[in-house]
Amino acid sequence: MRRREFITLLGGAATAWPLAARPQQAMPVIGFLGSDSPELYAFRLRGFREGLREAGYVEGGNVTFEYRWAEGHSDRFPALMAELVSLKVALIGAFAGNSPAFAAKAATATIPILFATASDPVAVGLVASLSRPGGNITGVTALAVELGAKQLEVLHELVPTATSIALLVNPTSPTNADTLSRDLQVAAHTRGVELHVLHASTESDFDTVFASLRRLRASALVIGADPFFNSHAQRLTELAARHAVPTIYPYREYVTAGGLVSYGDSLTDAYRIVGAYAGRILKGEKPADLPVQQSTKVELFINLKTAKALGLAVPLNLLARADEVIE
Repeated sequence: MRRREFITLLGGAATAWPLAARPQQAMPVIGFLGSDSPELYAFRLRGFREGLREAGYVEGGNVTFEYRWAEGHSDRFPALMAELVSLKVALIGAFAGNSPAFAAKAATATIPILFATASDPVAVGLVASLSRPGGNITGVTALAVELGAKQLEVLHELVPTATSIALLVNPTSPTNADTLSRDLQVAAHTRGVELHVLHASTESDFDTVFASLRRLRASALVIGADPFFNSHAQRLTELAARHAVPTIYPYREYVTAGGLVSYGDSLTDAYRIVGAYAGRILKGEKPADLPVQQSTKVELFINLKTAKALGLAVPLNLLARADEVIE
């Protein structure tokens, strides 16, 4: 080998050796525990990724995800959480509702946890306070039961002749069920409408609920905000269509599944907030120092195809207020 070639090779090697010897920094991994199926989380994940991007993180670029889906079976939470903890993920997003968050809290006191819930996280015991959550957990609260009276108002605009309306709640979530029942009773009385409160806590209850509507002569139905109902959005919209019951739901997913109308908190916005928090935690901030935020953006979605099938004429002023009209 010529001397000049040897010196060039030696110089190149001297430059390369430190790079080769330097340990590569592992890409952080976010554990994502979802209470439902991937399909129901499409818009939520869009918001979460948007929040991450705001903090400088892109899935598949400088951060990766480990997904675990409970598919509506809350009894799977402990095992799924144990898997994520064993992977030593950088943080865990436990969505949606209280059950995934409590499963995460029970599984680890060290890995940062983010939640998204429609309940008061202090009242249910997730955090010590909204301003200083304490421990390894924080997140976002979304408007849900607070919007029940407004949902009844929107439904009555669509079905102005209704004199009897039903409300579906989950009795295993007594705080939400009691609040919704109380608020809608007041709203119904104000409008001169009779309100019937129906209960469902298992999928087998749904057929009984819809069979009861005819007996009660209820002209329309309000589906209360509850993670259990969200897990069965397709089933509920199918039953509403089969029984020709005008129904209002809490979230957009129901309307894209064929439901008539939804009025509720923007899940995309709520998950954008927790996504931004995820980025801040990856950069070194502690959950205990990040106050629980509240998502306040509310959205109205209308399915015109379903309205036509039900023989309903959607008022122009309601169409003008809609965030999206599905045709």
